[in-house]
Parts: sequence; structure tokens; C-alpha cells
Amino acid sequence: MARSRPAGSFTSSQGDGQPLPRVLPARCIVGSGGEWEVVAHARCLGRGGGSTTGRLELVLEAAEMTNREEAEIQISELDLLSSMFPYEEEFTVTDQLAVAELKHFVENESAEMPSSKVQFILNVKSEDPSASMVEFSMVCALPFKYPSVLPEITVRSPLLSRSQQVQLNSDLKTYLMQNCSGEPCVLSAREWVKDQAAAYIDRELSPSSVTPSNAVQSEDVVFTRLWIYSHHIYNKQKRKNIIEWSKELSLTGFCMPGKPGVVCVEGLQSSCEEFWSRIRRLTWKRILIRHREDISLEGGCLAEIQKQRKFSTLEEKCFDAHGARGNHMDLGQLYQFLEEKGCADIFQMYFGVEGH
Repeated sequence: MARSRPAGSFTSSQGDGQPLPRVLPARCIVGSGGEWEVVAHARCLGRGGGSTTGRLELVLEAAEMTNREEAEIQISELDLLSSMFPYEEEFTVTDQLAVAELKHFVENESAEMPSSKVQFILNVKSEDPSASMVEFSMVCALPFKYPSVLPEITVRSPLLSRSQQVQLNSDLKTYLMQNCSGEPCVLSAREWVKDQAAAYIDRELSPSSVTPSNAVQSEDVVFTRLWIYSHHIYNKQKRKNIIEWSKELSLTGFCMPGKPGVVCVEGLQSSCEEFWSRIRRLTWKRILIRHREDISLEGGCLAEIQKQRKFSTLEEKCFDAHGARGNHMDLGQLYQFLEEKGCADIFQMYFGVEGH
């Protein structure tokens, strides 16, 4: 019976002294008589005086994936995650615009590379040593070259100490580097977290077990700015919630009510994610994150955080409301406002046209 032989070193059963071919298949179908059939090609370097007997060293000439192939793999993996985890409490894409850009790039050969990385959150329940379930959040971002490069994954839980979280994320990265390089690996990462993460909560880490580089990393914070789009924002209670929750979470930005509705919040990443978690649970015709900015701040002192802010507070902004119900804003004035704040490029992300 014929059997498949993978690429790599192998010993031929055919010792008849026939000269080695200069091209050997990267995968061979080896029959009972030792014959081979070409499936895919690779260079072959022979040992043993040109005989097929001996150890053969295959040198693969696989071409690197193109950007469009990498994008197709990302979309396929997102589709798989959506089908496996259909509920928001399991899987949430935090930047729908980035996904739309990625799909447009795949479907149109003339399209430019997407401007934003695809970002999403996977929530995982892991059983701790006491047999109780602990929930972890995997905050994921797919670099443009993924899966040729590893995904950016940060695992969080309120039950983890800072040092435990650093060690968990370091071990996860090591696992992915050793087992998943060059392959889609978000599901593998999720399984690892599900099986391993809870054990870190009870683990007593000695100071020596956290490397100096990790110690620096543990002090890093991420400054986030979310640009949220809603089909409309009319409800007075929702508008009140936006203002009050932003103050509670020390977020700055603005809210433009009407149709469409625009909300921008900026501050610590954890605070922005908490704000988004609350807002999206309200009843909306349509609401999504149009764009997301994440800036890593080494040290994370208050002065560094304040320096990143484009807004001093969060206030409701109305721009010459008009229309039959007085619910349409002057988008020209919105563009001027964004331009003054150094955010003019966001206008096109919202409305698909350049502002003026």
C-alpha cells in the first residue's frame, strides 16, 4: 500500500544505485517497490555517492505568503471564531471598521493595505484547582503579517496580580512561539488559556521568577481612544449615561447626538473597554466601534497619559442642528472641530468622504 511521506529527511528503500534526481518531491507517495511520484518539488542534496540509499536532505523553496493571502486567512479565522462563539459574552470584535477594510482589501486587487489591525476579545472560562470556574479575557490584535507573525494577545483577569499576569502572558507567548509559528493560532491560544490560566492565580511567584524586562512591562499602561458610531442618538437617558459614565471612568472626548451619533472616548484602556461594555448593552438600532487607537505608555505616569489626550473633558457637542426633527448636525462644523483637535482623518472613516 502506498503511503505519504512528509517533507524532511528520510531513507529510501530503493538501493539499486540509480543516480539521484536533482529534483525530489517535497512530499512523496512511496509505493511498496520504493518508487516515488512527484507531488511538489524541492531541491535535493544527496549523500552516499549519488545513490538513492542514504539520508536525503530536502531544502524546501516555499514562497512567503502574500499580504492578500494573509488577509484571507485572518478573515477565515474570524469567521470560524464567530461560528464557534456566537454570543457577545464569548467573542466580540472591537473594531468593525478594521474587519471591513480587511475584507475590502481581499476582494479588490487595487485596494490599499488596511489602516487598522483587526482587534477582538475572547472570554474564556478556566477551572482552578478548587474546581470553581474563573473567567479570563483574551484581548487580541492581528498584525497585518499574521499568521506569518504571532498575534498580539494579552490575557487579563481581576483575580490575577500584576506579576501573575505578566508571567501568564510571557508563558503564553513562549508556547505560541514554540508550537504555532506561521500558522493560525488563536484557537490554540484559547485552549492553552482554558487549560493553564487558572493555575496562575494560586501560583506564588518569587521576585526572581519575573525577568527585569517583564518587570518593566508590568508597569506599562495602554492609552486608548475609541471612535464609536451609532445610527442615531436621541434618547436623553442614553445621552446622560454617556456623560456620567465617562466622568466616572475618567474619560475625555465628546458626544454628538442626532443622526448619525458620534461618540469619542479616550483614557486608560481598561476604562475605555468598561465604557464600551456598558454602552453596547443598551438598546441601539446600530452601534459599533469605527476606529480604535491604542498607545503603549512605558511607565504610565499621569503626565504621559494627559499628554496623549486630545480633549480636556467629555461634553456633548451640537453643530447647528437642522432637519424636520432638528436631529441632523452640520457635518462641516464637525469636520472643523475634529481638525482643531488633530483628528481630521477620522471624518473619512465615519462618512467615507474627505471633510472640508
